[in-house]
Amino acid sequence: MTVLVQILLSALFMGSLYAMMAVGLALVWTTIGVFNFCHGVFMTLGAYVAWQFVSPDAFGLPMAVSLPLSMLVVAAFGFLLQAAVVRPFIGRGDVVLVAVITTLAASSALENGTQLVWGPRPLGLPALIEGNVDFHGIGISLHQVAIIVITPIILGAVWLFLNRMRLGLALRAVAQNEDACHLVGINVTALYALAFGLAAALAALAGVFFGGFKFMSPQMGTEPLSKALVVVIFGGVANISGPIMAAYIIALFEAISTYVIGFYWTPALLFAVLIAVLMVKPEGLFSGRTRGLA
Repeated sequence: MTVLVQILLSALFMGSLYAMMAVGLALVWTTIGVFNFCHGVFMTLGAYVAWQFVSPDAFGLPMAVSLPLSMLVVAAFGFLLQAAVVRPFIGRGDVVLVAVITTLAASSALENGTQLVWGPRPLGLPALIEGNVDFHGIGISLHQVAIIVITPIILGAVWLFLNRMRLGLALRAVAQNEDACHLVGINVTALYALAFGLAAALAALAGVFFGGFKFMSPQMGTEPLSKALVVVIFGGVANISGPIMAAYIIALFEAISTYVIGFYWTPALLFAVLIAVLMVKPEGLFSGRTRGLA
């Protein structure tokens, strides 16, 4: 029973982080149709900007204020980055390839810039909630419990935004038929920027979550980005519900596999399953064949 509880808690916790990162990738892909290699750096910037706000050596603000401020700062940065390295190439036939190159180059520059500004030494953020709780003999931090609880609320808010608000419905319209949106007067360029900014804010939130239980480094976003890529491929990039379900399934698979065969063999087994999924259903397990942010 103890092992089962430990596996489930690990799956819920890691699945929450994977889902937060993967939804941002899906938003950008469904709206603009490009893969954003800067997404991992947005996570890194979110953690470091939050540290700048919360650290007694800097601004010394409470965490409740620092978290939303870091999301706003990184979202604004996402707006600017989209305008600089993606928007100029939209409309070109090779936009997907060019966006990969430009976002990858920007990611490398920003990662090195982070190291120049904050230095290479590991930093840490305070927990969202201090303390621990015992659950069926398993100790879990209240920070992790908060992440498990907050993530579905945030993702539910994103779903409501996309399905109930005019801006969200406009994003879905762009994802489904960009040409028709131009014809009816929708500002597609502004919606591209909105998608990038929202994705950056979600990645920043994941960075703050991550920085509360592990040390931060300028390279901290690299592995979560690769896991988010696996999640969106597994679940499908046509909507956000696919990556959310895939994130928790993959986290559960990793937790079980790590217990059964060990940590080092788990990534190999995960990628084998991913290849099998691509062979059977290349659009993803939870995705249709058309794009749409439902």
